[in-house]
Amino acid sequence: MYQRHVKATGAFMGALLFCTALSVGAQESDLQLIPGLKDTALILDIVARVVERDQEELWTSENSKVTIPGRPVTLKLVGQNVIVAVQFTPYHREDGKQMLVAQGQVWIDTPEEGIRYQTSMQTIPLDFGERIFFFPLGSTVDDGQASIEIQLELRPFVDAVEQENSEETENTDQETQDQ
Repeated sequence: MYQRHVKATGAFMGALLFCTALSVGAQESDLQLIPGLKDTALILDIVARVVERDQEELWTSENSKVTIPGRPVTLKLVGQNVIVAVQFTPYHREDGKQMLVAQGQVWIDTPEEGIRYQTSMQTIPLDFGERIFFFPLGSTVDDGQASIEIQLELRPFVDAVEQENSEETENTDQETQDQ
């Protein structure tokens, strides 16, 4: 997975918790208006968390976004001293598998070093339903530090719609039986 080693104290990340503005976006179009896109559309489930070194969860946000291959889903976290902006772009590979291109940008303002900027890009092969983790500040955490963890899962849009319709049918059948 993506690894960058940037030190961040618990207080620093605590400030992120209270000052965070999360925006998740894909340049969305109404898939109902373009039936051909339903077959290629994808859902990217995102769970973003700020985690202390003892694995205590300070903050979490869960989102699901519909997109199509080649169209990025953007996640932006803004804190008092840090800005994390990442784009996740899904693609279909020729062998039928999937891949996710993760592009990350991090701005950190520290009294000792001033503003630091880091950028990265990684291509991650994955299967539908496979859970992967992305760590914009690095995956290792030293004593007294917190980290940002972004959990991602890619699913076909059509499967999600079929599952939702199946659940609605089951609920309707159960209501009919109860009457």
